[in-house]
Amino acid sequence: MRQTKVFLNESEIPRQWYNIMADMPTPMSPPLHPGTGKPLAAEDMAAIFPMNLIEQEMSPDRWIDIPEEVLEKYMLWRPSPLYRAYNLEKILDAPVKIYYKHEGVSPAGSHKPNTAVAQAYYNKEFGIKKISTETGAGQWGSALSMACNMFGLECRVFMVRVSYDQKPYRRLMMQTWGGTCFPSPSEETETGRKVLAEHPDSPGSLGIAISEAIEDAVGNGDARYSLGSVLNHVLLHQTIIGLEAQKQLEKVGDYPDVVIGCAGGGSNFAGLALPFARDKIHGKDISIIAAEPSSCPTLTMAPFGYDFGDLAMSTPLLAMYSLGHDFVPAPIHAGGLRYHGMAPIISHLVKENIIEPRAYHQLETFEAGVQWARSEAFIPAPETNHAIASVIQEANRAKEEGKEKVILFNWSGHGLVDLASYDAYLTGKLFDYPLPLEEIERAKKVLGQYPKP
Repeated sequence: MRQTKVFLNESEIPRQWYNIMADMPTPMSPPLHPGTGKPLAAEDMAAIFPMNLIEQEMSPDRWIDIPEEVLEKYMLWRPSPLYRAYNLEKILDAPVKIYYKHEGVSPAGSHKPNTAVAQAYYNKEFGIKKISTETGAGQWGSALSMACNMFGLECRVFMVRVSYDQKPYRRLMMQTWGGTCFPSPSEETETGRKVLAEHPDSPGSLGIAISEAIEDAVGNGDARYSLGSVLNHVLLHQTIIGLEAQKQLEKVGDYPDVVIGCAGGGSNFAGLALPFARDKIHGKDISIIAAEPSSCPTLTMAPFGYDFGDLAMSTPLLAMYSLGHDFVPAPIHAGGLRYHGMAPIISHLVKENIIEPRAYHQLETFEAGVQWARSEAFIPAPETNHAIASVIQEANRAKEEGKEKVILFNWSGHGLVDLASYDAYLTGKLFDYPLPLEEIERAKKVLGQYPKP
């Protein structure tokens, strides 16, 4: 009988996260203080994050131990299985093996708990009692609500308005785990009230929601802000995905020619890709593809430079590909991929040609997701559909070239609470939103105001 799933025993779970900062081919441009423009010091972030997470954010160490208390929570769903997509392979009739890391098995249904649990733990250890955050499609907000419940913390979530309306069940997940969810822009903060005064019907953006969450947390001594993507420590926690995948592929004697993940802020993509990026930096012949939406083509079209992570310009200036901190994305259903910027680590690796970005239209991603559901049965999240579209493209390319390939991708979450988006697709109510070129010119002007990396 053929082997469809590759498991690791609980005793084989990685006990350290991997920090690619130790293996970067060239130095990264440092984050800058928003007031002085000078490189950020640890104490500059102390009002936003607990110092134990700041230390991870700035750490040069290759390996960072995973605390036992975090491992105990991980064991609820980790190690996650590695699947072979035999049915899709048969339909595509291409000379490929397709493997996928199934992160939809977590209680929240996505990869997000990998860092949510870690961040809740470190905040608890530092004496924090309340965490404020933002969320796009709701995967991060629900994961952090779950993690805060595990460690006895209050969780307040500012959810991008368009997703708040599109995805009510994500909001209900947060509430079930004890979190409080506000549509962003909201009346809870000065930032939200200002946006609503100017744009009462604003669909919101992650930039706005981040500003609201930071404002909600800063100034309260026992509260801190938490981010679900972009920053170094978030990507660090997610690397358990790729580290497990490497062990699982070794068990079946395979190694990928192509590694694929969807990319919005960078966390799920980095989680799978960074351990393999290390291999590529050290000489492995491997393609690493970041699949993003054509309506928010941060890596494929946006300029690279320093920009803020939020609308209110309260974050440090980060060296990244960015559509501008004031960018308001189209209301695509892949809410987790609607961020204006990209993680500095991922941005740097794209600049160094370690990672190749590709952009996909909304309709082609849903076509890929439906094909996946009708072959492999699992219904993917709209974000995951971008990775699947890339997998199908790579398989067809292998068929045209007559080359055998092993493809590995991150199945970053299920779509069972995103079925309204599938209803829109299946009834012809879903549309593509290609980004107007004038948005790129606007982004260049925004980034042109700040120092050059």
